[in-house]
Amino acid sequence: MTGKQLEFTSFYAAARDDCLRVVLVTVGNRQLAEDLVAESFTRAWASWRTVRRHPAPRAWVVRTALNLHVSWWRRRRRETALDGRDPAAPGGGGGLDGELLAAVRQLPVRQQQVIILRVFFDLDARATAQTLGIAPGTVGVHLHRALAVLRAQIPSPASQEATE
Repeated sequence: MTGKQLEFTSFYAAARDDCLRVVLVTVGNRQLAEDLVAESFTRAWASWRTVRRHPAPRAWVVRTALNLHVSWWRRRRRETALDGRDPAAPGGGGGLDGELLAAVRQLPVRQQQVIILRVFFDLDARATAQTLGIAPGTVGVHLHRALAVLRAQIPSPASQEATE
């Protein structure tokens, strides 16, 4: 193996599960999330010289997967009847609380993205802003609004104990 292959292989091994978990939170379908992440890593390999210099290569993979999901959804929205089913219904969230996943999925898309990158991926505001193509201040606004909604929807364990 060449140095490039070894570097990418170690990146893939270290990042795959985290990227899958984050995409799964957004997509809600494990098989689709795995396909999106696999395609994203394929694209990362094809552009590895650029991706390796990105300030947050894992975020690049996740952003690519989420963009692929939008493209996938656009192609299929006219083809697939829902038959009363919610395709984003909880189907396993990689060990995350189902109530939290449901609440995050109800947020506007940009707020979902900010929560995923800032909270689940632990990126700072600058890296999140660069990944999403928005200003760092806008990241803060979306994070504040999303957290306010999540706090209102999901009671804290301390407040539940006080009411019992």
